Amino acid sequence: MTTPADVFDTEHEQVVFCHDEASGLKAIIAIHSTALGPALGGTRFYPYASTDDALGDVLNLSRGMSYKAALAGLDLGGGKAVIIGDPNVDKNETLLRAYGRFVESLNGRYYTACDVGTFSVDMDDIARECSYVTGRTVAHGGAGDSSVLTAYGVFQGMRAAADTLWGKPTLEGRTVGVAGVGKVGHHLVRHLVEDGASVIVTDVWQPALDRIRDEFPAVQVVDSTEALVASQLDVYAPCALGGAITDDVLEVLSAKIVCGAANNQLAHAGVEKAMADRGVLYAPDYCVNAGGLIQVADELEGFSFERAQQRATGIFETTRAVFETARVDDVPPAIAADRLAERRMRDVGRLRGLWLS
Repeated sequence: MTTPADVFDTEHEQVVFCHDEASGLKAIIAIHSTALGPALGGTRFYPYASTDDALGDVLNLSRGMSYKAALAGLDLGGGKAVIIGDPNVDKNETLLRAYGRFVESLNGRYYTACDVGTFSVDMDDIARECSYVTGRTVAHGGAGDSSVLTAYGVFQGMRAAADTLWGKPTLEGRTVGVAGVGKVGHHLVRHLVEDGASVIVTDVWQPALDRIRDEFPAVQVVDSTEALVASQLDVYAPCALGGAITDDVLEVLSAKIVCGAANNQLAHAGVEKAMADRGVLYAPDYCVNAGGLIQVADELEGFSFERAQQRATGIFETTRAVFETARVDDVPPAIAADRLAERRMRDVGRLRGLWLS
């Protein structure tokens, strides 16, 4: 559990607690680093059990965004925000506009976008009070749903892992288990099916599974993550919430590649070494799931899907570079990815210092 005092034990530049009594807004914005530019990261709307839980999540997520932006080669820093509440009950225009005013008050040090529980139409509401919003609807000049290129980037990372382990950049003939077939997982399944993979999926939301059954009849559906992990797999793709890779999962996992869209997949420090010791190749989450960040970042220049997709294609080579660094340095890929990201934040960041609009 993270306590308020723990904020001062992190390297975060700024943590802002936002409360608007009239709308019921309770939110936290965390800016981890602006060494490479203004912080960019989505707003997660989630019914956290406590403020401490929300704080712990936003600190971890914002740090991950710094590393994700750095490894993707973007001139952006890392930030994240969480709104505490049930998006199906508590989300409304008034609350979102109140939240937008808090983001505006940071004067461009933090740009927000979509995340779990928020969508492009929500960004349009936030933008009515705030200039620092991306991931807006196409009707308002935005990039739309960032899950499209998130899934595309994960697929590129998976191809790189397959090339490294099996000598061919394809999932054809392989069995891939996808845990979570919501916004990102659904698009990933399509890429895998088109590439010739056999796919097994699970999700806690029945409509998501029904949609998969309707669109991809050949895809196998199982009723739990436990059943999926216990299946005979070549690749495991966690695409729901974090903490998916635990010691218990590794005990039964047959997959030789772990590559998915979820953030913060490793349940605790040391799991990355346990995977390596078992011969499991891990494609670091913030490396392969950067496609969505690339998409919304491109919107800041005037969105071009073709340009953004081309940049997201680079995740293939970035992932290969991570694996090569891991081989040369004799460390797990998660550590190699951190080293590459930290090197760029250090080398470029010293030219800039604290970001001011």
